[in-house]
Order: sequence, then structure tokens, then C-alpha cells
Amino acid sequence: MKFVKNYHTHTFRCGHASGDVDDYCVAAKEHELQVLGMSDHTALPDNRWPRVRMDFSELDDYLGAIDRAREEHPELVILKGVESEFAPEYREYLRDELLGERELDYMVGGTHYFPCGDEWLGAYGGTDTIRGLRGYTDHLIDSMRTGLFAFMAHPDLFGNAYMQWDENTTSASHDICAAAAECGVPLEINGYGLRKRKVRTRDGERAMYPWLPFWEIAAEHQVSVVVNSDAHRPQDVAAGLKDAASIATQFNLEFADLGHLEPDPP
Repeated sequence: MKFVKNYHTHTFRCGHASGDVDDYCVAAKEHELQVLGMSDHTALPDNRWPRVRMDFSELDDYLGAIDRAREEHPELVILKGVESEFAPEYREYLRDELLGERELDYMVGGTHYFPCGDEWLGAYGGTDTIRGLRGYTDHLIDSMRTGLFAFMAHPDLFGNAYMQWDENTTSASHDICAAAAECGVPLEINGYGLRKRKVRTRDGERAMYPWLPFWEIAAEHQVSVVVNSDAHRPQDVAAGLKDAASIATQFNLEFADLGHLEPDPP
């Protein structure tokens, strides 16, 4: 099966990617993609977590770049989206301004930061303890339940820091997948994790994410999935789609249909 859609794509504005919207469109056509979802790390009104997302002053330019790309590449379906964390104080901004006034096609739920006690931790490194793993899990579930997100990105991101699979990762995975099934929110098998450095554990090397036992549990809960490249470079716009899809096939997971995000044909 050839995968011709990628809904998870970044630009230089987030500070850890390269290329602009047009560069990804050119690459998408070279890879024979039909749908390209732009979903850079969203600007927040208070510019929170500034090193890993666009500045609020860049939001108009980002959205304008998507509008221009739609005119220049009419043969490609280009969706206007962002990847965002959730916090209660951003609910109205995400719902009313981004999805409302600015007419985004969708938002991706990204749990790169999460509350843990009286502080916020980063998912890279912050999930290395049972306490951090639970904080990540609870916040991802709370984010899903807002109804704001078309799918949740890399839900097994905790695998970057929590080294060994144990009863805690099993419990966290069951909780995430049960909530996803309850809410009807697809989970993403993320191709970027397959391109990152391997994690070394006492059991050998594995991908940082996707972490296979998580997806075995996802199958138990009959969760639907999406596969994306999570491209941070134009040349990676279709990278990892086939390998991520093979994980879904391995565990007989159902692919979610995100066609409702796309415009009706003329």
C-alpha cells in the first residue's frame, strides 16, 4: 500500500526544522503525495516554551505562506494546521481564534510539556520517573478529552526517557489507549521517531518511539491510528510512512480516515 498523505509537517519557524511551506510542497509532489498537512509548533499568545515553537509574531506569516502555497500548488491538497500543547488558559485561543477566526483545518495534539505537581516538565527527559510518566499520561488524556485535536502525535513519546518496559508503562499505555477509544481520537504512529538515534537499554537497542508494546496494547483497545512522517526537513516529507504503517499492520490496527479535514471537491 502506498501512503499519499502526511498530516504532520514543520517549518523553520519552530527553531528546530528547516524549509518553508513551499519547500515541503515541492518535495511532497516529488514523493507523489496527494495531501500535505502543515502543522508547525503553534505560536502561543504569551510565547511560552519559545525555543521549540514559532513566535506569536510569526503566526500571520506562517498562515500566509500556506495560503500562497495553495495558489502555487493547486494539484496538492494543502491543509492549514498546527501542533499544540494544551493548557486550560489556552482553551479559548486554540478553539476560538485558531480553529475559529483563523479557520485552521485541524490541530495536532502534542504533549511535549506536561504539568507534574507544581511544575511543568518536558517530555524529553521528564518521563524518566514513574511520577513523570504518570504526569505525561494524565495530561495527554486530558488534552484528548478537550475535543480540540484531530489526532494525538507520538503518544508513546515517553519511550525517549523511560528505558524499560514494565508495569508502569503497561498501565500508562492502557490508560492512554482506553481514553483514545472512548474519545474517538486517533493516535499517531510517528515516523520521525524511527529516524532518531536508537535508545540503548539492558535489553538492547530500540527506537525511541514508536515503542512496539504500546501499539500491541493499542490493538487491544481497537484504537484507530494515523501514520505521519513528522517532517522537519523537506526531504523527509514522506519519510517513515511505510515503516510506521508496517507497525499498524503488524498489530492489525485500523487506519483512521481523516478525509473530513480535506475540502470538498469543486
